[in-house]
Order: sequence, then C-alpha cells, then structure tokens
Amino acid sequence: MPRFFSRVRPCRIPCSNLARNLAATYVLVFLVFSIRPADAAESQPPRLDTRSRQAITAISVSMRKAGEQFNAGQFEESARSLEKAMNQVDVAVRAGSPELYDVLLPKMQRIVDARVLIELEGVAISPFQPPQRPDAVATSMPTTSAEQPASGNGTTATPMLNPFSAENTGVSFVKQVAPILAGKCGGCHIRGSKGGFSLATFAELMKGPPEGVVIFAGDTIGSRLIETIKTGDMPRGGGKVTPIELAILERWINEGAKFDGNDPSVQLTSLTPATSAPAATPTATPEMSPTPKAGTPTGKETVDFASQIAPVLVANCSGCHISAMQARGGLQMDTLARLFRGGDSGPIVQPGRGEASLLVKKLRGTEGDRMPAGGRPPLKDEEIQLISKWIEEGATIDPNLREESLDTMSQKAWLAAATDAEVTARRAEIAMRDFSLAGGTPDRLANHTSDHFALWGDVPSATLELVADQAEAALQRASMILPATDLASKGDAAESFFGGRASIYVMPRRYDYSEFAQMVERRSLPSDWESHWSYDGIQAYVAVVASPSDEEQEIADRLVAPIASLAVRSRAASVPRWFSDGLGKVVASSDTKRDRDELARIQSELVTAVGSLKSGKDFFAGKLAPERADLIAAAVCDSFLTRQKRRGFDTVIRHLSEGKKFNDAFLAGMGVSPTDYFDAWLQWVK
Repeated sequence: MPRFFSRVRPCRIPCSNLARNLAATYVLVFLVFSIRPADAAESQPPRLDTRSRQAITAISVSMRKAGEQFNAGQFEESARSLEKAMNQVDVAVRAGSPELYDVLLPKMQRIVDARVLIELEGVAISPFQPPQRPDAVATSMPTTSAEQPASGNGTTATPMLNPFSAENTGVSFVKQVAPILAGKCGGCHIRGSKGGFSLATFAELMKGPPEGVVIFAGDTIGSRLIETIKTGDMPRGGGKVTPIELAILERWINEGAKFDGNDPSVQLTSLTPATSAPAATPTATPEMSPTPKAGTPTGKETVDFASQIAPVLVANCSGCHISAMQARGGLQMDTLARLFRGGDSGPIVQPGRGEASLLVKKLRGTEGDRMPAGGRPPLKDEEIQLISKWIEEGATIDPNLREESLDTMSQKAWLAAATDAEVTARRAEIAMRDFSLAGGTPDRLANHTSDHFALWGDVPSATLELVADQAEAALQRASMILPATDLASKGDAAESFFGGRASIYVMPRRYDYSEFAQMVERRSLPSDWESHWSYDGIQAYVAVVASPSDEEQEIADRLVAPIASLAVRSRAASVPRWFSDGLGKVVASSDTKRDRDELARIQSELVTAVGSLKSGKDFFAGKLAPERADLIAAAVCDSFLTRQKRRGFDTVIRHLSEGKKFNDAFLAGMGVSPTDYFDAWLQWVK
C-alpha cells in the first residue's frame, strides 16, 4: 500500500475529486478490509481470552463502518466511527494484556493513516496517539461487575462492565460513574465546593465551575475533567483514579455523557451503592425519594422569593451555607436547587407547610441548634414569618429565576431600587475589595473617572487617563451594533448607560492580571488573554493589562471587544454570553487588517468548528469546546449585520432596551428562535 499517506501533513481544505477518489480507495483498502485473510491470527489469536477477541472484533467493526461511510461521502459520520474505534483501542489497551496490544498494533497504524484522510476532507476529528504497550505483568481484559475483585483497601471496586459485550448497552452514570466521582472527588467537590465547582448533583456536574463546563458530551479531548485526571492535577489529597476508572469516565463521555437516573438534582452520594453492599449488586440501592420542587407563581402570592426571601438568607447564611468553602451539615443554599435538596438531615423546605419545615424550625430554635449559628443574632420574628409564609404559599418562584444564585437574586433586588449614583458607589466598594483579594494595596490605587467608566489600578495616573480615553473610544465603536444616540450622553448623564459607571481594572503586568482572575474570579485564564469583561448587574467591569510601556494602539486593541461585549450584555439581564461575546468580536475585527495567511487560518479554524457542530441545540447545550464556540458565535453574530438581516437585528436590540427577554426579542426581530436561526445558518454554511 502507498505509505506516503501516513506522512501527509493534515489540512482542513476540502480536497479535489481526484484526491477524494484516491482517499476513498485508500480507506476502503485499510478500513473496509480491516479483517483480511492475512490477519487470521489477529482476528482469532489462540493466546487471547474471549473478551480480548471481542475487543478485536468490535474495533474491526467500527473501522470497517468508518471506511464504508467515507466511501459514501459521509465524512462526519466516518470521523465519529473512527473515534469510536480509537476509544475502543484505548479501553482495550488500558485493561488488556501485552499480547492483545501486539495484535492491535496494525489497527492502530491504520487509524493514524485514516485520520489524515478524514482531516483532508475538512472534518474535525479527535487526535489519536497509540498508547504505550502494557507491562508483561498486566492482567487480561477486566471482568464483569459480578466477577470484579475487591480493591486492596477493603472496599469494593468500581463495577466495570465489559466494554465490548453485545449485552452492554453503555456506561451507567448511576452505577458506574457516580461511585467514581463520589469516591475520588467527594471531599472537595461534593461535601464542599472548592474552586466554585460542585459535583453534588449531576446537574451541577454538567454546569461546571464559573469558568465553564468541564464535560463535553462525545469529546473526551475537550473535556477538562478528563484532562485534569490524566495530567495528575486531580484528584488532590492523595487519591488516584485507576486506569479502569478513567476508561469508564472516558467511555461515558464518548457515549454522550447521559444520565440514567430519575432526577438530575438528586445528590450524587444518594445514587451510589452503599459501601457495605457488594459491587456486583449496585441496583440494590434505590435513589432517594424525589427532592421537593419549587412551585410556580399563580399571582395570588403575597411573598416574593427573589426580592424578599433571598436577601434575608444571603445576609444571614453566607459563610456557613452560602459561598461557603465547607457547607455546615451538608447544607448548601447558594442556589434554589441546593436549598430544596437540603442537607444531611434531609430537605429543609416542605412546600405548603411553613411552620413544619425544618428551615423555619431551625430559625425559631424549636429543633436542634438555632440558626444562624456562630454568634450571629437570630432573625427578626417578622423575617421568619415572611419565610414561613412563602413556604406556606407553595414555595413559589418564577421559573426564569430558578437557575440564578441567591446572591444574584439579592443583588438584583437591591439594584432595582438603587439610583445610578448608588450603583457607581457600590462598584467602587467592590473594586477596593477585589484589588485587596488580589494582593493589592488599596492606599496605592489610583482612580480616574470618565463619562462612562470609573478606572482603578496600581499604575500612574497618566496610564489610567490613557486607558479611559481608549475605553471611551472603544465604546463609541460599538455604535455599529448599538444606537448611536444611546452612546452620545456625556458627564453624569452618561452614568445611566451601564446603570452606574462601569469599572475598569488596570493591571500593569500579565502576572497581576492572572492573579486577579485566580483570587477574585477563582479561575485560570488562557495564556493569550490580556483583557476580559464581567457583568451581573451590580458588578460591571473590564479587566485589562496596561502599563506605561505599552503602546497606545496595544491598549486600544485590548479594550474594544470586552467593552463592546459589556455594552451589549448590559442592555438586558437575559442577554446570553454568546451574543455579547460574538458581537464584541465583530466590533473588534471591523477595523483589523489581516494578511492572507491569517485569514486562511481563521477560515480553516471556523471550518473545523462548524464541522464539529451538528445543530443549534448542541451549541446552546454547551457541547463545543470554548474556543470553537467562540468562533461560531462571532461568525453567527457577523451574519446579523448583513443587508438582509440588519433591520431585524436592530429590532432585537430595540426590544432588549425596552425590557423584553432575549428569546422574545430575537423572535420578534429575526422571525425565528435563536436555535432555528443557528440551524439555518449551519445549513447555509455547510
């Protein structure tokens, strides 16, 4: 066979018909006939057990299917089938023997060659690095859960279903994945929420930490959960995920990261088998009874949770049950879902039964220790009565608010009653707090105010003034997406644009910028970032690296995208991140001159990103890696500004400024839902 194919440099430019025909022929030889007569010893090796032979057959079937799909021009499907073969090889080698590895080696080489040809068709496909050969002492394929031996620490091992058995319909989250996460991650991310990341429920696991999701269904390469395990960064504290457990997690993600329980908001620990139960019978432990649910307002209620209850709970429960590193009694109340789930003693809210609810009993001191603890004064009787009344009326809350944190609800309640000047003053207090958290000295902070911004930083005043000028200029560039009249105000009249002057945090070094993200936002930033934005109503800021040695144009380039995004996001609370970020990138690129090579690179990356997206629904479900999602969001937002779509886009912006929710505003302007627009755009692009 022509070996030069294995050395072809991958590219993402669709090849010619001649090249495609050659490629199809090549893949047919390598994939459709992956089990050849010459491979008789490979397909039925006498030294391998039944499971190993099943593994070989399963891999061969996946590879043959990939070849058939490629020959039919179904390149996306071919890539997915080949990725399945990659995963099967990885699982087989991790849990197999050196002899099985030797048999699989030719297939691994054919996978490497086939990947090149699929990439030549412009289709994104996961990388594949043939795994290392296991030591000669490695055991054969893993046994089924019924045969799995106990681990050395006295507890039962994680049940491992045969990955290649016809009877196995997939990895079970409840029976296999949940026990791994509870056992290896429970101390930091189930009983606590280190780094702002909670694994207490399936829903919170899939939501991820503040910096973004860590699991992308079908993509183990882009799933940060797998990356942190493979690099040894997690779990910490001496725990270790075994190769078999890692294979289970990877296979579960590749199969779609599905949940096979009854309620994704049930605590993860309640899904796992009891530690005293044998691993062979995980189904013997049922899930807990359903968690109480919040009611939907009827309009007859006299108490509003968001504006009346949430502020009371945040003011009195923070540190122990809200924004707590270690929640007392297992009770976390950061979100409504956690509040209803309760703690170690069970649910604390019984809708319709105010005085009988454990929350009210604890506040009154009629059951156990009175709350709040730690020497804090008890709640006023009228506050407790208000909470009891809310529960008595059905513990209702607007469905649109159920995903928000209690802290955000509390802030919004304050924000609705505050003046622009009061919000500006509050943002100044937050700036002092944030710089202190990041290791700064408030006494050394310089401050400067412009029409729309209040700037803070441990830099010379001249640098702040330069950043302020460039920020105001960047905001005016946003007139290509926002009405120019909205941006025209000056002086105190401009203070209302962001509902109070927006803050700009100026850091002189990249190190300071990174430290700010670590300490204040509790996340790590990509190494190429030098600016970003954040908005939650009360907080509205841009963080940027700027020093006296930076050129004026460098500072300007760093400010345009985040300031334009912040301007869009502040139009309405319902504006999604992709819409703000995408439009910000469009504004930033409008005056940017790029050479032919850079344009080709961007186009190639966009083709790859589009090739990995099946539908608008997948985009909104967060199934793309962040860098690919950003590319697509910018491309979609750029389409809003075409001659055919511009009038509809302007209607969307106008409705947002009038207080309409984003989905309603989008439908009114574009005539379709955001998901349908994405689907139509994808069809047009492809």
